[in-house]
Parts: sequence; structure tokens; C-alpha cells
Amino acid sequence: MRLLFAGTPDVAVPTLDALLSSRHEVVAVLTRPDAPAGRGRRLTPSPVRARAEEAGIPVLTDRPRTEGFTQALADLEIDCAPVVAYGEILPADVLAVPRHGWVNLHFSVLPAWRGAAPVQRAIIAGDEVTGATTFLIEEGLDSGPVLGTTTETIRPRDTAGDLLARLADSGAGLLLATLDAIADGVAAPVPQPPDGVSIAPKLRPADAQVRWDHPAQAVDRLVRGCTPAPGAWTTLPDGARLGLGPVTPRPDVTDLPPGHLRTGKREVLVGTATHAVQLGDVAPVGKKHMPATDWARGARPAEGTVLGEQVAA
Repeated sequence: MRLLFAGTPDVAVPTLDALLSSRHEVVAVLTRPDAPAGRGRRLTPSPVRARAEEAGIPVLTDRPRTEGFTQALADLEIDCAPVVAYGEILPADVLAVPRHGWVNLHFSVLPAWRGAAPVQRAIIAGDEVTGATTFLIEEGLDSGPVLGTTTETIRPRDTAGDLLARLADSGAGLLLATLDAIADGVAAPVPQPPDGVSIAPKLRPADAQVRWDHPAQAVDRLVRGCTPAPGAWTTLPDGARLGLGPVTPRPDVTDLPPGHLRTGKREVLVGTATHAVQLGDVAPVGKKHMPATDWARGARPAEGTVLGEQVAA
């Protein structure tokens, strides 16, 4: 089949690579426009654009509602448009262009976790299993009929980045198998059940603030679910933010009140509603992540320091 691949971030690149090595022809790639990145805020192409240009594939960056966009797609004479984390809403006239439709790879087992942050939300919720789904895009939010699924165990120490990397690889194979089935005329779309729907909205920085008056298990899941983005954080007594990498639950330490900090040569502990957690890497404002013990040696927090503006000393 003649394909238009739509995708933007790193997580979409494994699928593009799989399609470029397949029996199908990727005639063009659709990605979001170059965006400011890094400290210099220089305009930077998306990872998908960079990979497509490396492979010599034409790249489209116009927004789907731009005048002439629909006709430009029609001129490509595409049979199907696979999508991975493209990041734009597709209007009805655009959805109607490929004769086999737009096929999205979504990183959950639908109808669970429809929306922008399915992997992050699954970890934060404490799910033990997640996966990936291919489905035909319609105008609803991730509600189209399912073409294929694969499952993946969420490991006890998985961050969102770890899990997304595995799903990007397994999902690439799933999407390719789905396209093969469409080309062979054996694909069988199945409507999503009405039960079991959950929504996974994008995580805002405010969502990543740690509440030390929550149980240690919830703190652990929140931090892992927000790693690497948007990045979990707490506040120091002066109000400055302290970024947090994954923590380690410490059921053996139960004498620290929520938010209370205890520093030692080999560990930095913080109390929660149940038991303490041990900090891993932390990031003071304007600095890179460093081991919490290194930060504590330099910052020398006073005995009795309490983290988190919402926690009373």
C-alpha cells in the first residue's frame, strides 16, 4: 500500500523505521512544525522529520486545517495513513482521504486510558498490565473500532520513559501487522465496548507535584509516571522547586512525618503518610539532576526541614 505516516516524537520513530523496511511504500511523512528546543530555544525539527529526511522521504508540516491541505493529501494517492503520536486533531474531510482510513497506534489497551498520556496514567494508577492498540481513527477521542492489540507488563520500577520505549518497539510490530492485514483484506475492525472507558489527559506540571501526605506507594507511582516528563517536583522551605527522579520506598523507616527530610552520608529520606521514601536524583532550580546525597552535602538542609508547601511542619 501507499502510506502517509503521521508522527512527531521519538516514540514514533521505531514505527517509521518498521514501515520503511516493509513491503509498503511510505510516500510522505506528516509531522508537526519545527518547535523551539533547548536553552537557546532554537527551532528544531521533530525526531520523525529528522528520520524521514535522512531516509529521503518528503515531509509535510502544514496543519490539517490549513487551506489546501486536504487536496495535497489527495494528490499523494495514499491507501492508508498510519499514525503514532502525531499530536493534531484530524478533521472529517482529512479523515476521508485515504481509502483505508487513518490507523492509529495508541499506547494502552482500549477502551482504557483514552487520551494524551495513557502510559503515564497507567503507572500512576498502579495498573499491572498495559499494552498497545491499533484502531481506525474517527472524530471521537480514541473511540474508533479496534484492529489489533498487544499487552505489556508494567514492571515494579518502570518509569513512563522505560515503558514507552518498550511499547514503541512492540507497537511498531503491531501496527505493521495491522497494515499487512488491511492490505490482504483480512482486517476485522471490532467496536470498542462501552464499559471500561477511562481517560488519560495530558499531565500538566501542576499534576506532577508530590504530595507527601499521600502513601509512599502513591508517591512512588506519581514520580515514576512523571519521569521523564513533565518531571515530578516538590518545594523547599523557601518555596523553590526541587525536581525529583524516581524514589525508592523504604518500608523499614516509619518514624518520619509526611514531608520531613532526613539526610545521611549514604541516603536522603522523606516521610510520607505511610513510610519513608529514599530520594534518588534531584534537580535544584537551574541545575541538572544529581544524586540526592550530593545535593544534601551542598545545600545542607537544616534538621527538621519539611518539603512540600502543602505539608504542615
